[in-house]
Amino acid sequence: MSESFQIEPSTTMTFTIVKAPKAESARKTLVRLMQMQTEVKKGLAMLKVRRDREDNIRKIRGGRTWTSRAKAAKLVNVADGVTFTLRVTPQIVPDLKSVGKYLTAAPA
Repeated sequence: MSESFQIEPSTTMTFTIVKAPKAESARKTLVRLMQMQTEVKKGLAMLKVRRDREDNIRKIRGGRTWTSRAKAAKLVNVADGVTFTLRVTPQIVPDLKSVGKYLTAAPA
């Protein structure tokens, strides 16, 4: 993260991925942060409703309903140059600091 800019809670900031992490844990943290965007949240919720309604397969096994669940869609991709905008809360500041070396920050 750029050293000249501090992350302060209760601000809206735009983050850009400078270098995609090789470590799986850092990649998962970035995906989790990117999924906090309002547009992505809405898309995931709409896909969940569709998946529950159409894609899950229900059948009777042993006298009970058995559901074979479809995998969830992935709406975000961790790659160089990808930007995302978040409302920074005190709860996500440690996550942002843990992946800070992969990000640059700017006020939104």
